[in-house]
Amino acid sequence: MANERLRSAISGSGMTLAALSERIEVDPKTVERWVSTDRVPHRTNRQALCAALGRDEAFLWPAAVSEARAQSASQAEFVAMHPNRGSVPAGTWQSLLEGATESIDLLAFAASFFHDTIADFDDVLRRKARQGVRVRLLFGDPDGRAVRIRGEEEDIGDSLAARCSLTWKYLRPCIDMQGIEARMHDTTLYSSIFRFDEDLFANTHAYGAPANHSPVLHLHRVTGGRLFPHFMGAFERVWDSATLVQKDAAA
Repeated sequence: MANERLRSAISGSGMTLAALSERIEVDPKTVERWVSTDRVPHRTNRQALCAALGRDEAFLWPAAVSEARAQSASQAEFVAMHPNRGSVPAGTWQSLLEGATESIDLLAFAASFFHDTIADFDDVLRRKARQGVRVRLLFGDPDGRAVRIRGEEEDIGDSLAARCSLTWKYLRPCIDMQGIEARMHDTTLYSSIFRFDEDLFANTHAYGAPANHSPVLHLHRVTGGRLFPHFMGAFERVWDSATLVQKDAAA
């Protein structure tokens, strides 16, 4: 598909392709390809063309500008990278939980560190639900294939399954409470995801290594960014495939 906007701008400038190419110091055939194939020039050439033609970059290459803006927004989403989960200050988790006003979404196999570091973790979840926060709990099926394989890969046997069972037992008072939804998954996890309103922590997983030994990305939602919705898309796919948990099943 030809770039008719660029063709029109060149025609309106009164310059020939040869004159324009000489002015911006590129081969005339390159300029011709930019017009005839809608090939997007590199940024420096786009800026030179805009200066020569007196037209705006967003008008001549809207897709390229949109991509650049998305990249810039995605970079703005990035808050910090922690080398492992233990390097995230314990108070951060408490602060994010307490500060949530709309959504708390937790995806992991067990995430037992929440109960280990926040003594009243279940109470906080129930209180946030009563305040109108939507809470979604998405943890591993202790009897599932994914948990068994992960335990084998980490060379810890049934320990991961035991931690999953313990997590569900701890969470039993939260299940069936209005505002709290709980589902059990049997999915291979490439990262654990912990979302608190506009903040999201993605705890990456590495083969054979415990999740708490792997890096954690801290993201904050920015309009037009792609990282936050990318990880939340993964959360939603696991959520859709998971099984609703009843209070009796978590005993």
